[in-house]
Amino acid sequence: MLPVDPSAPRSPPIPTSIDVLYRDDAVVVVDKPSGLSVHRGDDQSSTFALNLTRDAIGQWVYPVHRLDRATSGVLVFALSSEHARTLHDSFRTRTVSKTYLALVRGSPPPRGVIDSPMAKREGGPDVESVTEYETLLFVSDVRLALVEVRPRTGRRHQIRRHLRRIDHPIAGDVNYGNGADNRRYRAELGLYRLALHAQRLSFLHPTSGERVTFESAVPEDLAGPLRRIGVSSTAYSPR
Repeated sequence: MLPVDPSAPRSPPIPTSIDVLYRDDAVVVVDKPSGLSVHRGDDQSSTFALNLTRDAIGQWVYPVHRLDRATSGVLVFALSSEHARTLHDSFRTRTVSKTYLALVRGSPPPRGVIDSPMAKREGGPDVESVTEYETLLFVSDVRLALVEVRPRTGRRHQIRRHLRRIDHPIAGDVNYGNGADNRRYRAELGLYRLALHAQRLSFLHPTSGERVTFESAVPEDLAGPLRRIGVSSTAYSPR
């Protein structure tokens, strides 16, 4: 295992800009870093993905889905309320395909489907919640596995909660993981974030109706810890 660079930052700085992956007259797709909320309702920060995207393109944007603040990766905004409604319908009717990468504790089965209902919101009734996953590799020295995750439904913290329910919590998860494990990941791997990345998003374009797909490279704050346990980028390159 590669040593941790003691000079590496222990927490990412608050971003002042956001990378735009794609833009046309209907949508803008950005690469959200870990630690950045999608919009103001998620926390009390004055910096969030919505206003950084707005500033980057000089136009108001409309959120159509969310990523947890701690999750990085592909995020799409609509450029009008009409296009936002169309994309909302795509997420509701499950014509959107989402692929995530997660580094989890233990050795999960080669593949599986987690069908375990959960509430849409705290105190609400349980509803259908399904997550499909495939184990890409297992690193026995550190008892961690890299998995590809494809949620079929979109509940709050669904991937994090489902992986915890099968006893394979995501490394760095302060809500559903183990504190002692997370401290070890910070000390030994230099992992100071949730090890969950939205790698690919595919949806029907709101004006053309054609399927479009966007991908986000694994950022250095996750790629670095993966290298330290011997996982190269070829192991998780989009297939």
